[in-house]
Amino acid sequence: MCDARRVTSEPAVPAGSGAAPETAALARVVARQRAEMDRLRDLAATSAVLERAKGAVMALTGCSADAARELLAQRARAEHRTLLEECWITLGSLVPPLVPAGREPELPAGASGRAPGVPVPATLPAPDDLSPALGRLAKALVHTETSRDLARCLLEHLAPETGADAVMIYARLSAGGLELVGHAGIDDTLAAQWHQVPPLTGVAALDALRAGEPRWLEDIERDRERYLLIGDPPQRWRSRAWLPVPAGDTAGVCLGVLRGGGGPFSPRDRRYLEEVVRLCAGWLRAFDARQERAPRGAADAVQAVFDALPVAAMLLTPLRAPSGEVRDWRVDAATGPAGDVVGGTGAELIGRRLLDCFPGVADRPLWQGFLHTLATGEPYEGEPFAHQGVVAGAAELSTYAVRVARLGGRLVVTWIRQDSSDRQEQRLADLQRLGSLGWVNWNLVTREAGWSSQVFALFGRDPAHGPVRLGDLPGLALPEDMPALARAVGELVQGGRPLDVPFRIRTPAGVRHLRFVAETVTDADGTPVEVHGFVQDLTARRRAELALVESERAILTQHEVLRTERTLAARLQHALLPLPRRPVRLAGLRVEVAYLPAQSGVHVGGDWFSAIELPDGDALFVVGDVAGHGVDAVATMAQLRFTAKGMVITGSSLTGALARLNTLLLHSRDSHGTATMVLARYDPAGRRLLWAQAGHLPPLLLRGGEVRYLDRPSGMLLGATSAPVFREAQCRLEPGDRVLLYTDGLVERPPDSLDRGLERLARAVAAHHADRPGSLGPLLAEMLEGERRDDVCVLDIRVPREEAEEPV
Repeated sequence: MCDARRVTSEPAVPAGSGAAPETAALARVVARQRAEMDRLRDLAATSAVLERAKGAVMALTGCSADAARELLAQRARAEHRTLLEECWITLGSLVPPLVPAGREPELPAGASGRAPGVPVPATLPAPDDLSPALGRLAKALVHTETSRDLARCLLEHLAPETGADAVMIYARLSAGGLELVGHAGIDDTLAAQWHQVPPLTGVAALDALRAGEPRWLEDIERDRERYLLIGDPPQRWRSRAWLPVPAGDTAGVCLGVLRGGGGPFSPRDRRYLEEVVRLCAGWLRAFDARQERAPRGAADAVQAVFDALPVAAMLLTPLRAPSGEVRDWRVDAATGPAGDVVGGTGAELIGRRLLDCFPGVADRPLWQGFLHTLATGEPYEGEPFAHQGVVAGAAELSTYAVRVARLGGRLVVTWIRQDSSDRQEQRLADLQRLGSLGWVNWNLVTREAGWSSQVFALFGRDPAHGPVRLGDLPGLALPEDMPALARAVGELVQGGRPLDVPFRIRTPAGVRHLRFVAETVTDADGTPVEVHGFVQDLTARRRAELALVESERAILTQHEVLRTERTLAARLQHALLPLPRRPVRLAGLRVEVAYLPAQSGVHVGGDWFSAIELPDGDALFVVGDVAGHGVDAVATMAQLRFTAKGMVITGSSLTGALARLNTLLLHSRDSHGTATMVLARYDPAGRRLLWAQAGHLPPLLLRGGEVRYLDRPSGMLLGATSAPVFREAQCRLEPGDRVLLYTDGLVERPPDSLDRGLERLARAVAAHHADRPGSLGPLLAEMLEGERRDDVCVLDIRVPREEAEEPV
């Protein structure tokens, strides 16, 4: 049997042992007494289950006790079950009707009929071949007292019937996870690893509880892809079954059966396990009943003491779920004033559940305080809270403080109602704590002094040493602040002049900034006799002010440095890029230049241009943009500008010049990083514009009122890679053509995209196509509305119309 405490009835002395006849007779008597004791124990346990099942049927049908027993017996005979088995199943199935719809149960003669509309519990019939096994299990369940006993008992009976090697019982927690409340066939190490299961997906037991249906895991390779398998290794059990055990309206317990052998569960095994969980449901109901029954002796003794107490107090007994978790508390004793807290009288509270009296207490820190005191024995004092109580028969919002102490396995909870003075004192303490201040008082006649506890904390002074005399207060300040504080205190005491003075003190926590505000109370002659005031801690605010001042100083210094750098960079840029005051002519072209610095920020950008006539009569046009701002960007710009002109003048091709400039940026320590550039060479004889680019925006061509961007040849920005590829492109210009070379500051307007900026530029050029000098100004005015965030550099190149057209 599964009960390890059972005593066997084997003879104490074996036959043929040669023992004396008196000893053998005595042994037979002992054996008979043991057997009778076992029989009586089984009868008592079985009677308890039978009586509870009869009570359930009587409550649901309204029949008498004899009729309920006869009805259970009829159902057992009809379904080929034992009476004990039918009792277990009835306890676990209190909601479905006992008989099919439309069919009333036949009650024995003399039984009263059931109340109209009240269903009778029912069970599905178990197959005949399962009845003996289920009967043995039902009888064994009588002797199980805990969930661990239940697991061992189940394994003992499931092993020969289904080949089970291990049994695990999980209970659902209020947070949604699982707790292992019983196990058999697994070692303690594995049980500890899987004792708590969080509410994760992929847990078969949780899946079964949520769905309310069994989960049969019969293919380990496929199941391990869907679920977290228990075991080390998981192949230890190649088939598993998880079945929800309804312990009430919903399934709160899940039974796991683990088998070392693989393959599916047979139909008989499935039916058997489903019937087993129905028996377990009845056991859980009986288990709850056993827990809720409590001896009244101790409670009655406590109640006798409580009757003489003038405070609101209760004796609470924990009510636990099968998992061991405290799910509620039962009031076993209560004082008379306790009724003021919840309404009614103290006697009416006895036997009630705490959650019925205080439905929201489970979500408050008080509940955790209960559990902590029950587990550790340490008293708990909760923060004051407001509660709508009943005082002198009228509803009133009152403030209570709660104290909890353990008494054996129970709790004594005391509610202390605070009166108006208590609440005022509490509010004053909260005000001092939140405002980091405290009150002070000195009697100038009796030399008595009083400080609040917060003032001792501010001064870092032990309250056991008492307050400091008013005349000695300046001695606590730092030497630099002592004279001002002493002078203010002297004027307060001698002339009654109020004071409001800041000073600093040194405490174990460091230097603290304090504010002392005080005034005097005078007698009839106007002589100061008492000083009232407060001390406030300004350390945090003072530190914030000092940090703000320091930050402002740093910002001003940085701005000054940046302004100086901008001035230097602007002068350097102006020296390197002298802007012509009027349009210039190069190789028969009219060229107009515009350079506009950014309006936001204090840095100067690295945009630049070149427009020169080469020794062979061609014209060279360059527009570039160095990444970054400031002196470094201007220096890199100057390096690229003069190097590019020198390379082209000395005969280098456009692509060759770009390649060498890329190498220069990669290997120069003074380089600013990367840059973009457009190099264009104009041949006046053939009116051919040859150009190359390095990551730059394409030139814009206006011809005959139509605007288009030239197709860009390949070319990476300078300084990005050591092996760039540059290509050249050419365009034949015609009289009246207009070509714009520009930097990105002309078209970029966050948050608009670059494509939208290029479209805006094309529309603006088409709208402002006047051929007279100075027409670049209206174009820039339309494009640069608002604040400029980047430098803008533009070369406006025009082919005069008076030139004769040449064939292309």
